[in-house]
Amino acid sequence: MKKGKLAVLAAALGASLALTSCGSAEVTEKTIEKSEYSNPIVQFREDDGTIIYGGDPSVLVDGDTVYLYTGHDMSSDKQVEEKTYNIPEYFCYSTKDLKTWKQEGVVMNMKDVAWTRDNTAAWAAQVMKHKDPESGTDKYYLYYCSWDKKAAGKQSIGVAVADSPTGPFVDIGEPLVRGFVTKPQTSNWNDIDPTAWIETDEDGVEHRYLAWGNGLFYICELNPDMISVTDQNGDGKITCTVSGYSDGDIVNRTMGLNAYTEAPWIYRHSDGNGGYTGPYYLFYATGWREGMGYSTTDDLITGDWKDGGCFMQPNATSNTNHEAVFDFQGHTYFIYHDGAQPGGNGYRRSACIREITFNEDGTVVPMEETAAGLFGTKSTIALKDGSALSHEGFTNSSDDKDYPYTDVIVGTGLSDAPQDGQWVITAGHSDSSIESQVSIQSENKAGLYLTVSSDGDAVHLAQDTDAKPETAAAQTFITKTGLNGDKEGTSFESVSRPGFYLTVVDSMLTVSDKPAAKDATFYITTVE
Repeated sequence: MKKGKLAVLAAALGASLALTSCGSAEVTEKTIEKSEYSNPIVQFREDDGTIIYGGDPSVLVDGDTVYLYTGHDMSSDKQVEEKTYNIPEYFCYSTKDLKTWKQEGVVMNMKDVAWTRDNTAAWAAQVMKHKDPESGTDKYYLYYCSWDKKAAGKQSIGVAVADSPTGPFVDIGEPLVRGFVTKPQTSNWNDIDPTAWIETDEDGVEHRYLAWGNGLFYICELNPDMISVTDQNGDGKITCTVSGYSDGDIVNRTMGLNAYTEAPWIYRHSDGNGGYTGPYYLFYATGWREGMGYSTTDDLITGDWKDGGCFMQPNATSNTNHEAVFDFQGHTYFIYHDGAQPGGNGYRRSACIREITFNEDGTVVPMEETAAGLFGTKSTIALKDGSALSHEGFTNSSDDKDYPYTDVIVGTGLSDAPQDGQWVITAGHSDSSIESQVSIQSENKAGLYLTVSSDGDAVHLAQDTDAKPETAAAQTFITKTGLNGDKEGTSFESVSRPGFYLTVVDSMLTVSDKPAAKDATFYITTVE
């Protein structure tokens, strides 16, 4: 929400900066530590401070710089209700430290692509760097998908070329792979979500792989020009097969990918010397709502798939997910998207980051979504007797009807899992410029905030689905010195209900205008 936009509302609701009194203790506003860096990676426009959405993230590491690419999610409330994506363009962001991200702007707009059916379908993309065989200079190739007006209403795979990773990317004028080429066809959107991989084998032969697919998984190799499919069997045409290159050029490799849904991403461990080692990993979205899964193989074209299972459950705020996995400065990172921003959902998504780790046998260590990200501050919030706030423990549902989450119970003694009692304290949603205002987000249920009920004293975890001022106020609290007289303690006054403080009553979190001081004074500890 635009900074400063709700200052008038905060004043009208009684968020006074004056001293207040509670019993015999003098209570003053105070400032507590907030998480400066947290997920999503990019939350606001640099030019005007408004919320920015963008899903289907991908990453290119080029030297000392990481480039992040997303679509620009712009679906209106009506389009969200109709389950319609409105994604007119691709954005790029860059960083050298994974902490501060530069907004590079639009790198391609769909209105500039001649073969697409409309200008609102900038679906998932990935950028690759490769030396142009004719000029000998480095070029950048944006592989993407969109609705094809000449492919019987199907999605097709496109490619655009640029001289810089920040664009502008110029489409080659026609799809790289039209939707009717791949076989079999089970939907009009089988041909989406391209991913690419380039490496040189032990014989010195360079392979330029391109893969994609929803429901079905296709893979082929590209010519050195990076904008055409290799005619493997030399028959003068590009065809699809399930039996390898001897019978075609694009291989349907779905057999064995039993949990595969969409959003493939090829990855392989670096050997530290500019090459790769071990099996190929194919990461992908699995099931519905979409979790994150993977399979491995020793050969992308002919090898059997080994199912690695689901290592990340569906997130709490978006029905889809899309990943990127990359190495940078000796670590491996995992990019995904969620709907954790105010007004966010599966059609207004945001890119997030966390580290991904592997066991000694190469399997992926299971993980959760994270509000803190790589550099955010995680905290515990407890009463003086040590009773810590947590939310009830639960696994995010796979059933659409259970969303959005609006009434997750919060209190003390609700969960033994440490992550259920970790919180990310950020600037207040109502007005981030007021230092004494905060919002409190669950660390492992990103996008779910402590929210004061509009029709009672209950406080639940809830998603901000509408980005309205009233919702922002319900998720914002004024931090004050402890009502028990201890300045080391913190009490939280509701912005939406002035004079009411977060209070633990019968182990449940509520708000009260007449709280017992000991039940409304909290102690915040940073989680290392």
